[in-house]
Amino acid sequence: MLRTLRVLYLLPAGAIFAASEHDPVHDLLLHIGIVIIAATLLAYLSHIFRQPLILAYLAAGVLIGPNFGLGLIRSEKDIATISELGLVLLLFLIGMEIDLGKIRAAGKSLITVGITQFALCAAFGLAFFSLPGFAAGGRYDAFYLAICCALSSTAIVAKLLYTKFELDTLAGRLTLGVLVFQDIWAIVILGVQPNLANPEVLQILFSFAKAGALVTLAVAFSKFLLPALFSRIAKIPELTLLLSVGWCFAVCAAALGFGLSLEMGALIAGVAISTFPYNLDVVARTTALRDFFITLFFVSLGMKIPNPLAQPQLVGIAAIATLFVILTRFLSVYPVLFALKNGNRVSILTSLNLANVSEFSLVIAALGFTANHIAPDILSVIIFTFVLASVLAPYLIRYNQTLQEKLTPIFEAFGLRDKEKFVEPSPRELTKEIALLGFFKVASSFVTDAVADGSKNSLKDKIVVVDFNQTVHAQLRNLGIPAVYGDISHVDTLHHIGLHHTRVAISTIPDTILVGTSNEKLIKLIQEIAPHAKIIVTAENPESALKMYAAGADYVFLPRQLASAHLMPIVRDMLAATEPGESSAAKNRRQKAELRLRKLREQAIAELRERHEIIS
Repeated sequence: MLRTLRVLYLLPAGAIFAASEHDPVHDLLLHIGIVIIAATLLAYLSHIFRQPLILAYLAAGVLIGPNFGLGLIRSEKDIATISELGLVLLLFLIGMEIDLGKIRAAGKSLITVGITQFALCAAFGLAFFSLPGFAAGGRYDAFYLAICCALSSTAIVAKLLYTKFELDTLAGRLTLGVLVFQDIWAIVILGVQPNLANPEVLQILFSFAKAGALVTLAVAFSKFLLPALFSRIAKIPELTLLLSVGWCFAVCAAALGFGLSLEMGALIAGVAISTFPYNLDVVARTTALRDFFITLFFVSLGMKIPNPLAQPQLVGIAAIATLFVILTRFLSVYPVLFALKNGNRVSILTSLNLANVSEFSLVIAALGFTANHIAPDILSVIIFTFVLASVLAPYLIRYNQTLQEKLTPIFEAFGLRDKEKFVEPSPRELTKEIALLGFFKVASSFVTDAVADGSKNSLKDKIVVVDFNQTVHAQLRNLGIPAVYGDISHVDTLHHIGLHHTRVAISTIPDTILVGTSNEKLIKLIQEIAPHAKIIVTAENPESALKMYAAGADYVFLPRQLASAHLMPIVRDMLAATEPGESSAAKNRRQKAELRLRKLREQAIAELRERHEIIS
C-alpha cells in the first residue's frame, strides 16, 4: 500500500500538480486527491475486517500525514482548510439528523436517562481526569477529557444496530434517544466553548441569547420560506443539493454576523431543516456530499495524530480512558433505566450500546485545540481513546445479547433483580393453544386482528407470547394476552410457557432478525417439546422456505410471496381502469375496475384509521 501511494504520487497527473510548487490551488487539489486515494484504500481494508470506516479515515490521515506516515501532506494550511470544510458540512448533516419531535414523544425512561447520562458521565470524568497522571497541567484538560468521554458515536452505533435489526427494540430506541440528547448536550458545549477563556455568566448567557436568536430566525425561514423554494425545485436534484448547501453557508455567514462560530451556524442550519417536511429528501440528496466531507474531516484529523511509538504513555492513558468510558456508561445508564423498571436486559444492553466515544468528541477536541484550550497531548489522548473505543464498539454491540446474559447473573447476585412489573403469568394462564415465539410487526398485526375478531372462533384467548421486548408486555396483558419475558432459543423458556400443551407454534420473525437462533433450529426445538404441534415459521426467500419444509415445518410464511399474490389482482384492476379504447366494452371494464379500486381504497383507509397496533 505504501508503494502504491508513492507510485500514485509520481503519476503524470500528480507530477503536473507537484510541479506547480508555488500554486496553492494546485497543491490543495493534489492533497485532496491524495486524501481520497488513501481513504479509499484504507476503507476497503476496514470493510474486509468489519471495522468502522471512521477508523479507516483516521488511519489514512496517519499514513499520509507529517507525524508518523509518508509525509505526503506537510502543509498545515492545507490540512486546516480541508478540516474546516469537512467540519462545517459534517455539523450541518449532524444537525439534520436531530429529530426534536421524537424526543417530545418519548417516554419518561428516555427523557430521564437522556438528561442524566451526559451529566453523570461528565461529573465522573471531571473527578477521574483531575487525578494526577491524566491532565497535562492545562486549565481545561480535565474538562475536555470528561466532556469528550461522555459522548457516544451516533454514526457507529446507529449503523451497527441497523445491521443487527435492533433499532426497533426497546434497547435500540433508548440507545438512539440518548444519542439525540447527547447531540443536544454537544450543542450546549459548542455554545459555551468560545467563552471558556472568560467564563462570565453574563457573557455566556449573551452567547446563548445570540444562538437563540439565530435559531429562531433559521426556524422561521425553514418554516415559511424554504418549503416553497424546495417544492419548486424538488424534481431537480442538482438544485436541491445546491439550495441545501447554500442554506448551510448562509446560516454560517449569519452566525459570523451574530458573533458565533461557523460550526455553530452549520449545526443550527441542520437543526432548522430537520423540522420541515423536506428533511428526508435533503438528507438523501446530500448523503454523497456528507460522506465526502466526513472523509476529508477525519483524514485531516488523523494527520494531526502524533507517533504513538514516540509517546506510548499517551496510548496507555487512552486505554485507561477507554475502560473508564465503558464503566461510566454502566454507572450512568444502568441505574437510571433499572430504577425506572426497564429490567436488567434492557438496562444492560443500552449501556453496552453506548460504550464508545463520539465523532462529535473529536469535533469538540479539535475546536478546543484550535482555541488553545488544550495541548496537542490531550488532543492525541482523545483521538486515541476514540480509536480504541471504536475498535471495541462493533464487538460490544455485535455480541451484546451474549454479554447481557453473562452480566445479568452478576447484577442479580447484588440484588438487582427485575421488578414486579415483569412478573410472568401463572402456569394456568400460560396453557394456551397458540404460541407466538417472538413478537414483531407481523405478530403485532396478527394479535390486532385476533383481538378485533368478535366471533365465537376468535383466537384472542388462545394466544401466549414469548419475547424480549418488555415494552409490549404491558400492552399485551391489557388486551388479556399473557406475555413471557424470555429467549425463544432456550429449551427452558419453551418448557416454561407450556409449549408441550401448544397445538400451533408460530415464528413470524425471519432469520435476519432472530437473535441467537434460526427458524430451522426453532422447528427442531418445537418438535422435541411438542411433537404433536403444528409449526408455522417465516422465510425470506424460496430456498430457505424449502429447507424449513424439509426440516418439518407445516407451513412456511413467505411475506414477499403473499404480498405479491395480494397485489396481482389490484394491479390488474389498475391496468383495466387505464385501458385505452372508446368501445362500450372498454368503458364498461374501466368503470367496473374503477369501482373496485375505489371501494378497495376506501375500505383500506377506513380500516387503517380504526387500527391501533402494539408495534406501529
